[in-house]
Amino acid sequence: MDIAGARRSPAGLLATWGLTRLVLLLFVLKVFVFPGPDVTSDVSVIYRGWYEVLGTGTFPQDDVTWQYPPAAALAILSPALLPFLPYATAFFVLAFLADLVVLSLLLYAGLRPGRSMRGAWVWVGGVPLLGPTVYARYDVMVTAVAVAALLAGARHPRVAGALVGFGAMLKVWPVLLLVAVRRRSTWTAAAVTAAGLAALFAVTMPGAFAFLTFQADRGTEVESLGSLVFHVARRYGWDGQVLLNYGSVEFLGPWVNVVSTAALALTGLVFGWLLLWRLTATRFQAHTAADAAFVAVLMFTTTSRVISPQYMVWLIGLAAVCLCFRASRMGAPALIVLLASFVTVLEFPVYFGNVVASDGLGVTLLFLRNGLLVTATVLGAVELWRSTVAARTETPPPPQATRTTESSVTS
Repeated sequence: MDIAGARRSPAGLLATWGLTRLVLLLFVLKVFVFPGPDVTSDVSVIYRGWYEVLGTGTFPQDDVTWQYPPAAALAILSPALLPFLPYATAFFVLAFLADLVVLSLLLYAGLRPGRSMRGAWVWVGGVPLLGPTVYARYDVMVTAVAVAALLAGARHPRVAGALVGFGAMLKVWPVLLLVAVRRRSTWTAAAVTAAGLAALFAVTMPGAFAFLTFQADRGTEVESLGSLVFHVARRYGWDGQVLLNYGSVEFLGPWVNVVSTAALALTGLVFGWLLLWRLTATRFQAHTAADAAFVAVLMFTTTSRVISPQYMVWLIGLAAVCLCFRASRMGAPALIVLLASFVTVLEFPVYFGNVVASDGLGVTLLFLRNGLLVTATVLGAVELWRSTVAARTETPPPPQATRTTESSVTS
């Protein structure tokens, strides 16, 4: 019996994927009701509203909740590919198909010689931990582009670069996939693709870059790392407010600007660390690009003043790519991200009311989820540094000194 072959058989993985994704579809289609606020309203109300505006040939210039690069319009308009379905249903089906694309890419990569099926299992098991939010946001589509870019990097550097450029025009963060890329052709393809798309949208659709002006007055989102300051402060009389602001529930009031500035400063420090790592790293292996991308996105997600639940989809996808490589050292951070994903579905949507109220349960869930993200970030950064930056060794003695020593020993 081929025991190794049986272990690599995708039958169990495919069955698990099919069952869990069927449940997700039943939730977003409201056959079953998921506890907490309705996560599908973003699609049926907000996305649908943007769809109507974008269909007129312009971006929603007067809508401050539109905070995405211009190629995001393609994701919002994509349900037009299924005109026989209602908008929301078509979007859910396309999100499901994007999920399937990621699975197919990871399965193909995992079955290659020297690779592992762990990555595909991380994706299959990790996505349903976030509940129906996965199919009610376009982040799963962006993640599919990012996974394709990382897996194409070794054999098709120009294709990888083009995918990175496209992904960056969808939601910015895929530009971090370049952090460990050394091939000039990949960088060039990414820059050309991003610039080309930017120019195309700027010329053909008014308001392509209006989103850049909608960030300055944002507060601190209630699920972010910095928000923990105000969740605790509310229990001691802080008189700020929790309001729906710029498309997310945020803290507004005294000292919010200070905490938001501190978050930006922390993000700046993260960028500095990544730059230092890139300048000192000397050992680049097949898995290094994926490991570095995972750590970089972890860092920027954890330090952001907004940590929306759908951001976890990015981390699950990148963790899955890392674990497609047997030599990757991101096993522990990937496991912690999966644990954080489970806690995330508890804080949103299940107990989101408790989070907004800053009660004991809500604050505990946030401390746990954000603590797990910080832990994963630190562990990932340490492992990346250890595996790529050569440790200093003692300078060997000069040959003359060696010969003198040997002579004295033999005499």
